[in-house]
Amino acid sequence: MLLNIAEFIKQKAQSSPDQQAIVHKREDQSYAELWRDIEAFAEGLLSLGLAPRDRVCIFLEKRPEMLAAAFGAAYAGGAFVPINPVAKPAQAAYIAENCQAPVLVTSAARLQALSDELGDCPSLRHVILVDGPAVESARGAYEVVGWHDVVESAGTHGAGARTIDTDMAAILYTSGSTGRPKGVVLSHRNLIVGGQSVSSYIGNQPDDRILAVLPFSFDAGLSQLTTAFCVGATVVLHNYLLPGEVPRICAKQGITGMTGVPPLYMQLMRQSWPEEARQSLRYFANTGGHMPRALLDQLRETFPQAKPFLMYGLTEAFRSTYLDPAEVDRRPDSIGKAIPNAEILVARPDGSLCEAGEEGELVHRGALVSLGYWNDPEMTAQRFRPAPGQPEGIPNKELAVWSGDIVRRDEEGFLYFVGRRDDMIKTSGYRVSPTEIEELAYARDDVAEAAAIGVPHDELGQAIVLIVAPKSQATLDEDSLIADYKKALPAYMLPRAVLLRETLPRSGNGKIDRRALAEGCAKMFREGEAA
Repeated sequence: MLLNIAEFIKQKAQSSPDQQAIVHKREDQSYAELWRDIEAFAEGLLSLGLAPRDRVCIFLEKRPEMLAAAFGAAYAGGAFVPINPVAKPAQAAYIAENCQAPVLVTSAARLQALSDELGDCPSLRHVILVDGPAVESARGAYEVVGWHDVVESAGTHGAGARTIDTDMAAILYTSGSTGRPKGVVLSHRNLIVGGQSVSSYIGNQPDDRILAVLPFSFDAGLSQLTTAFCVGATVVLHNYLLPGEVPRICAKQGITGMTGVPPLYMQLMRQSWPEEARQSLRYFANTGGHMPRALLDQLRETFPQAKPFLMYGLTEAFRSTYLDPAEVDRRPDSIGKAIPNAEILVARPDGSLCEAGEEGELVHRGALVSLGYWNDPEMTAQRFRPAPGQPEGIPNKELAVWSGDIVRRDEEGFLYFVGRRDDMIKTSGYRVSPTEIEELAYARDDVAEAAAIGVPHDELGQAIVLIVAPKSQATLDEDSLIADYKKALPAYMLPRAVLLRETLPRSGNGKIDRRALAEGCAKMFREGEAA
């Protein structure tokens, strides 16, 4: 029985020590070598005073130290918090402050960019640099230590700490329906069962070579690690920059499995694929939005040996459904059925279950349901509620996650995505809160009203359009507005268009009429007026 997510790697280090675990650029590590680094880092964290359930933020690109830091933190009894490497300094500092992390693992260059923001993180005691020696803290509020100094302090604490599988293992930050990102708290059980479940239906084996191209701060990206390490496969770490690099890496490394989002696959299908890459791929998986049928057909033609796995997931439950490749031709628009060890229900607002063909909210129950949102009991109570259909005699009802996604189930039990209950924007595989976009506009002196809307987009899923009304007598400087957004937000959150209006439409209750704005923006995009 596994009780700690790091034990995936520990087991393989004992049974198959020489098996290749990770590849990064021209270097690789066996399972024995990766486990050595994980254990040493866990010991180093304990030497720094890491307490049970303390959070360890990791703000790095994909590299071996990131994996050692994440699994080492979990093995030491803490929880790792991966921060998207494209996040801006203010966003990264917000996550570190919000989760009250005493430890941050990063690089010297990233620390330099972050230093002015970390003054708002009173809990931060140690910053560990993966590429440099200890240096004096710019603010003196935290100690800056070198990676090698930390791991060389290992060997005196007997890591890892005692954990049970319901203990907190990680926090993944994802946009909520309002305001700043919210931290989804994942247990060891969530990650262990998730890895076992996904690897079982995909059929992962030790000889698989899985390309990790999605960020590990994204649940589907982290899943590439858990599915691989569950079976002793090899993960090839790649920091995605240019789409032309991916075919070359797939050919060189003999990649057998890859998971992406539709915008990524659209870029990859514009590249020339070497024959060895086309033939070696055993499966490709999609998540983060609906895959257009034309794109799916192109992928299947390019990779004739590969099975397509169309998946749906939400960070609050890690993974939820997949479509069996044997069903893709019959129902390519379906998100499939529940993954192993999960049950997916379709419920009405009153909690009763929908009939076949009736639209309702997707509700996920089972071992993958997370522990809620970090330090946000109100939002947790809204999203994590008793699972439908439980006998009244059970005093403590099992909690399920109510996704906010509207779906329908056909007569054979296959699910189909219909839409969102809230105003979340799904772009480039990410969920983006309109409020987070709008707050930047409202922080200016020349904006009276603002609304961020998602409109259909062939490549992105949805494109973000910002509609603003300037204050009376004010002349809005669009160039300055766009500059503010580029400074504060990563590329996937930037508005694709900014539209100026004298006023924004209102609904009957006086709120901004987002539906009217969305319909108008969608029409403009179709006609090419807001490209």
